[in-house]
Amino acid sequence: MPEAMNYLNPEAHLGQGLAFPIRTSVQGGLQLSAAGQNLTESIRVLLRTRVGERVYRPDYGSRLAELTFAPMNTDTLLLIRLNVQEAIERWEPRIVLEQVLTDPDPAQGRVDIIIHYRAKDSHQRRSLVYPFYLMPPE
Repeated sequence: MPEAMNYLNPEAHLGQGLAFPIRTSVQGGLQLSAAGQNLTESIRVLLRTRVGERVYRPDYGSRLAELTFAPMNTDTLLLIRLNVQEAIERWEPRIVLEQVLTDPDPAQGRVDIIIHYRAKDSHQRRSLVYPFYLMPPE
């Protein structure tokens, strides 16, 4: 039976988890997200979590928050890409990271982090744009 279910849902191996942000379902339980949506939400949660923020998993997270207020220059853009790559490769085993790009917008004080990846056991490429603000919006 599990093989038939995998045939009907080729992304079943990606699993499911709590939706982010946490919300309730129509039935009153916690809303779940599955497959590709869960991957996207998982990456966003990972990048928003500071290393040391989680009590029972202090190594989980990324070091992006350390770059807030950093000058927008090539060194900072390189550190952003390296921090994102390190966090995803360490904490998201369901994906193969293909490329991390940065698209700076100095006028907004924002860097769009473009993450190209694919789910393991899949050839379908996915992209995620994660906005990161070096300067908080006024």
